[in-house]
Amino acid sequence: MDARAYRASLNDGRRVYARGERVTDLAAHPDFAPNIERTAEVYDRFEADPEAREAFFTPPTTIEGMRHHAALHVDSATHTTYSSLMTLLTAADRIAAVRPQAAEAVAAYVAMVRDKDLRIAECITDAKGDRSRPPSQQEDKDAYLRVVERRPDGVVIRGAKLHISLAASSHELMVIPTKAMKPGEEDYAIACAVPVNAPGVSIVNVLNAAPPEGSDPRDFPFANQRAVPQGFVIFDDVFVPHERIFLDGEVKQAAVFAHSLGLWVRTSSMISMCDGFDVMVGLAQLIAEANGLERVDHIRAKISEMIIHSTLLRATLEASMVHAAKLESGVLAPSEIYTNAGKYHGAANYMVMVRHLLDIAGGSAITAPSMRDLENEDIGHLVRKYMGTRQSIDGAYRTRLFHAVHDLTTSAHGGAKYAGLLMGGGGLYAQNIVTRMRYDIERAKRMAFDAMGWSPERD
Repeated sequence: MDARAYRASLNDGRRVYARGERVTDLAAHPDFAPNIERTAEVYDRFEADPEAREAFFTPPTTIEGMRHHAALHVDSATHTTYSSLMTLLTAADRIAAVRPQAAEAVAAYVAMVRDKDLRIAECITDAKGDRSRPPSQQEDKDAYLRVVERRPDGVVIRGAKLHISLAASSHELMVIPTKAMKPGEEDYAIACAVPVNAPGVSIVNVLNAAPPEGSDPRDFPFANQRAVPQGFVIFDDVFVPHERIFLDGEVKQAAVFAHSLGLWVRTSSMISMCDGFDVMVGLAQLIAEANGLERVDHIRAKISEMIIHSTLLRATLEASMVHAAKLESGVLAPSEIYTNAGKYHGAANYMVMVRHLLDIAGGSAITAPSMRDLENEDIGHLVRKYMGTRQSIDGAYRTRLFHAVHDLTTSAHGGAKYAGLLMGGGGLYAQNIVTRMRYDIERAKRMAFDAMGWSPERD
C-alpha cells in the first residue's frame, strides 16, 4: 500500500470511540490524524523503495542484518508490526514440539500480513479483575480474555485488552495470553490474530500525551510528532477461525508468547531508548551552550554521566546482537540476558538523564514564554531580548530549546514517555527476573571460589 491506500483501508467499519463518541473518520480526527500521517509517510517511503520495505520486514539471519534493522527509522506502527511478526515466529519455534501446527499457521499469517502490507497491534494485558486471584478464580470469568465457545471451524473469544498502542489505526490485533496458565485454565491459553474490524471488536481510545489543544507546535515539538493513541480493546464474543489460532488450550506453553513478545518489545524499546538518550545528551549540550555554561565543571560532569549511560545502553544493544540465538528457522533472536539487562539499565536510569537535563537547563525549561509571545507586536521584542544570552544566542532560539526540554521531560508527553519506557515489555521486575534466569550464577560461584583459591569440595 501507499499512503492513500493506507488511509482508505482504515474506513472498514471498525468500531472506534474517542472522547465519548464513535469516530467515523479516523484520519480526520485530531486524536489519530498525526499518528496516521506518520504511518502514511512510511507507507509512501516503502512504496518508493520496495527494497527498504523488504529489508525491514525480513527476519534477520545475520548480525549485520540485525544491526541494519536497528539503524532503520520508521514509525511506531511499523516497528510494532515487526516485533509482532517476530514474536509469532519465535513463539512458534519454541512450542513446535507441543503444537506443530502453530508453525504452519504462523507462517501463513506472516506471509499474509507481508503480502497485504498490513499493520499489527499487540494485545497482551488483560483487565485482570482482582489481582490477587488467578484467571480461573475471578468472580467475573471474563477478567482475562478467554474462549467461551469452540466450534468445528474455530473459537469464540470474550474479554478485554488494555494499554494497546495504535489499536485503532492498525489492521490486525495479535492476541496472546498475558501470563503463564495452569491446568484448569485451558480456555485462557489462547493466542490468535483478529482483524480490527471483526464483528464484536470495539476500541475505546485514550490519548494522554497530546499537547494542549490549540497550542503552538513549536512549544511541544515532541508531543506533536510522537504522541501515540492507546486503545482499550473489547472482544465481545468474537469468532476466530482455526487458521488464525496459534495456541489453544496448551497451558504449559501460554507464557511462551508473553516471553517472546517481551524479548522483541524490549529490543525495540532499547533501540528507541538508545536514540532517545543521544537526543537528551544533544539537548543538554545545546542548552548548556545557549546558557553560556558549557565549560562549567559540574555541567560538564553531568553531561559526561549522561554520555556514559547512553554509551552503556548502546553497548548492551550491540551485545544482544553479537550474542544472538539462532532459531530452528535460521532466524536470529537477540540475547535475552543482554536485552533484559539493557532495557532495565535504560528504564532505571531514565530519570537520572531527565534530572541532569533539567538541572542543566534551569527553571526556564518549565516557565519559558510561548513562541507566540515572542511574536507579539507589543511585548515580543522585549521577551526575545531577555530570553537571549549573548549576541550569538538569539532569544527565540534559546526559547525553542527550553520548550523542547520541557516537552521531553515535564509535559504530559514527557510523563507518558517515561511511563511507557518503564512499563513497556513489562516493568523493571520483569527484566530483573529474566536477567537473573539467564545469568550463569553457578559459573559466578565457581569463579568466586577460584578467586579465593579454595574449594569446599576439596577441603
